[in-house]
Formats: sequence, structure tokens, C-alpha cells
Amino acid sequence: MHKTSSWPLSLVYMGLIVYASLYPFVDWRDQGNAPWAYLTAPLPIYWTGFDVASNVLGYAPLGFLLALSALRTGRGGKAVLWATLSAGGLSMFLEALQSYLPARVPSNVDLALNTGGAWLGAVTATTLEKMGAIDHWSRFRARWFVPEARGALVLLALWPVALLFPAAVPLGLGQVFERVEAALAELLMGTRFLEWLPVRDLELQPLVPGAEMVCVTLGALIPCLLGFSVIPAASRRAVFALVVLAVGIAVTALSAALSYGPSHTWAWFSLPVQVGIGVALTLTLVLVNVPSRVSAALMLLALGVYLSVLNQAPTSAYFAHTLHTWGQGRFIRFHGLGQWLGWFWPYMALLYVLTRVWGQHR
Repeated sequence: MHKTSSWPLSLVYMGLIVYASLYPFVDWRDQGNAPWAYLTAPLPIYWTGFDVASNVLGYAPLGFLLALSALRTGRGGKAVLWATLSAGGLSMFLEALQSYLPARVPSNVDLALNTGGAWLGAVTATTLEKMGAIDHWSRFRARWFVPEARGALVLLALWPVALLFPAAVPLGLGQVFERVEAALAELLMGTRFLEWLPVRDLELQPLVPGAEMVCVTLGALIPCLLGFSVIPAASRRAVFALVVLAVGIAVTALSAALSYGPSHTWAWFSLPVQVGIGVALTLTLVLVNVPSRVSAALMLLALGVYLSVLNQAPTSAYFAHTLHTWGQGRFIRFHGLGQWLGWFWPYMALLYVLTRVWGQHR
């Protein structure tokens, strides 16, 4: 039995729920109420359909993933009960913590809806298992991927989510230089170590078209190489690469539409981007026959060049406008988490490949 990807994905999704439930993480204080007082509070008078749907659907994936991890590890008999109680316990704890946040309101209705959503997700997982869908996925995974593919599958599942936050360069994940520089300067302010930081005479300049093309090429090539490291068959690698490029283009277009408006859906699809995607497609087809360890080594090289070039570019000129636009919407909490994921995804991929290569060496 392969190690299931559903368990690490459920942990990631728990992080998303914690972020969404406790945002904006400021002004913590004791407001004079017991943290469990909301359990016996009167039912709220005002509610909206969006609140009901978001509370149910927000916890349904968690129930699905928890039940799926139980089914995949041989604990299917109590999968629904275990998933529902675990998700309900998390919701109860987070609602209690909201008692210390003036910007949030704990609610027994939210707890019930969250628990119901988790139960719905868990029942869906067990129903699919009884219909044979889980076995179909297991056979598909066994045909397509090597047994030790769990980490790569988790990273590949998170890649489209990371792309949702608009970047300075299309498919440009991991652009952290300016933010790290500013954070270090603030941390070291008033100490002797501040003068150790390098001083730039000029602000970072936008990438020239050639450098932008290189970033787009490598940004599309890196997830393909990650897949190649766990997919042995050349024909399946080719299909996988086409799917990755299609998903990258579609999610980037969706991000532009959500951030800047539907009229700007394809504003990012400039000539350097088109050439970069075309070069990435050509390279993936050329590399479909390389061994898995070579794919991992090429991915490490690509990550080094990619992060070096990308972090020479400034943040997007529309960044402040984007935050303002999203700040007025209902997706701000999830969008902020997507920003962190976009910053760290390449570094998590780098760590994973290094760990995998080291493990194969040993």
C-alpha cells in the first residue's frame, strides 16, 4: 500500500482553515466571555446564504481528505466518524479562539455547519470508495507514478493554488527578495548589524523581455520536471506535461480575471510569455526520456536559475491595487494564504527534491 497523499493534503487544508478562521490575527484580548460561551448562546438573527454555504463547503474538503486518509490506511470502518469528530473538534477549538479576537464572532451555528460539512465530505469519500473510485485512483497511481510519489503529488496539487495570487512575472513563484530585505532591515533597525546589509543604489528594475521569457520557461518547466521525477513512462510524461502547461495557463488567466477584472484575463499573455511557454513545451518533449534522477538534477538547476533571475525583478506595479481589490471581497483570507504559498512553493519543491535525491543516494 502506497503512502497516501490525502493525509499531508489534509494538514495543508487545516492550515488554510486556521488562517481563514483567525484572520487578521491582531488585537487579541480577553473580552470577558468564557471561550465556550458561544455553545449556549442564542441563535443569530441575521445570516446569509453565503455564510451557510461557505461554512458547509469550507469543511467538506477536510472531511473528505480525512476520511480518504483513513480509507487508504486500512481504517475504513470508522472513517466517517473519525473525520467528522476531528473536523468538528478543530472547528470547536477555532470558534473558541475567536472569542479573543474582536474582529471575529464565534457561533454555534458555524460549528454545526462546519461539522455537517465535514460529515458530508466524509460520506462522499466513503461513497466513492464503495463505488470503486478509490481503487480506480490507486490503480491509476500505480500505473503512472513510482511508489514514493506522495511528496511530489502534494506539491503538484498545491502548484495551481500557488498560482492564484498574481505575480510580477507569469508563473513566477518564489519572489521574496524585496520582502526578506525589508523584513531584515526592520528587524535589525537600531542594531550594529543593520550596516551589514548590502545597500542598493538603484531600485530593482522590471525584467527585460528575454529575462521574462526565461522565467516563464523555467516556471512552466519546473513542475513538469517534478512530475518526471516520479513518472517512469515517457508517453505518460508527455501527457502530464501538456496537462501541467494547460493548467498553468488556465489558472494564471483565472487569477488575472479575479484580480484585475474579466477584461484583463489575457493581458499577461504577452509575446515573451508565449515564447516562454512554447520553449517550455519543446524542452519537456525533449526531456521525456531522461532518467528520474536526471530529471531531479535538472529541476535543481532550473530552480537555482529561476529564483536568481526572478528575484531581480520588483514586485508587481499593480500589487497595492490588487490587495485593495481583494480586501473588499470575500476571498481575502484565502487569497492571503495563497500569497504565502506562492512565495514558498519553489523552496518546498527544492527541499523535497534534495531530500529525495539524498534518500536515493543512501
